[in-house]
Amino acid sequence: MSTTQTDRLRGLLEPLAVAAGLDLEEIAVTPAGKRRMLRVVVDSDTGVQLDAVAELSREISAVLDESDAMGGTPYVLEVTSPGTDRPLTQPRHFARNTGRLIKAQLADGGELIARITGVDDKGLDVEVPGVKGRKPTSRRLAFDEITRARVEVEFSRKSKDDGITQDDDAEPASADIDESTEEA
Repeated sequence: MSTTQTDRLRGLLEPLAVAAGLDLEEIAVTPAGKRRMLRVVVDSDTGVQLDAVAELSREISAVLDESDAMGGTPYVLEVTSPGTDRPLTQPRHFARNTGRLIKAQLADGGELIARITGVDDKGLDVEVPGVKGRKPTSRRLAFDEITRARVEVEFSRKSKDDGITQDDDAEPASADIDESTEEA
């Protein structure tokens, strides 16, 4: 997909996402046999609700039907929220994952696995787990010190309050990863 098409699609779709209270994170057009797949990824600070994704999908479909942004080739529209494997690239991505464990590649060549404890416009505060019974240590990372970062999936961890194991990556039923696929 050309940058011109990406820019044109972003110009058409971003106002719809913003009006729905969502951030347009990514637009990707990929070949899928005789068709193409238009994948639109949206997110928000409060998560993405299924009803909001369904409504946004209908609005996007209507706008694309009225424009020639996708050309004459058939396409499949997918509106979704980001998965757990998406890279953390913007300060808002780190803020939305406060309390979660991340794996960060550092500009100095090192690697760090730590829990985000706070985020501001200059960087983030993390807690590095202790090794071999040592206590965790706090550290400050500026955004320019991080070259890549992703959330580390934790299937269970001890709660600080009561030692009860909890499924940390489980979201409330209303905030599950949402997808709506529509054929144009």
